[in-house]
Amino acid sequence: LLGVGYMPARVVAVVDESPPPEPRDESGQAAQARELVERVAEGIGVRCRIDVREDEDAIHVVCGGAELGLLIGKHGQTIDAIQYLANAVARRGGAEGAKDVVVDAAGYRDRRRATLETMAVRAAQRALEEGRSELEPMTSIERKIVHLRLKEFPGVATTSEGAEPNRFVVVTSE
Repeated sequence: LLGVGYMPARVVAVVDESPPPEPRDESGQAAQARELVERVAEGIGVRCRIDVREDEDAIHVVCGGAELGLLIGKHGQTIDAIQYLANAVARRGGAEGAKDVVVDAAGYRDRRRATLETMAVRAAQRALEEGRSELEPMTSIERKIVHLRLKEFPGVATTSEGAEPNRFVVVTSE
């Protein structure tokens, strides 16, 4: 209490010195996405492990590590910018068959999706009570998540209003 009987804390830390896993057999686009994210992370001073997974629709670049806040950025702006760059590089020169690149760090995308869906449901309930509800301005990807979630919600309709970068979703009762 108030410094009486104070005893310093002991912290035990373990450093993982194992070599990073060797890249698996990656397509050219997956390797390109990995290299871009590695260079950006190194450029902003973030040490992270980068895993690339490819499916039929997209290439998922997942960053793991201890301190990924700088990589995610305020309201996800940095990670959205990295994803935008990765997609621009993938489609450079009108490359046909280019897959979407999804960049994630520490499960940020899943957490944000859950938050947006919860916010959307609350806005829909408010719209049913009051007739109309407006959400905060958000990116086109985030607005799409809200529109898709409320498409399943009976009795409400959604539209996007405003001008970029301040476009927002309006939920109205039908």
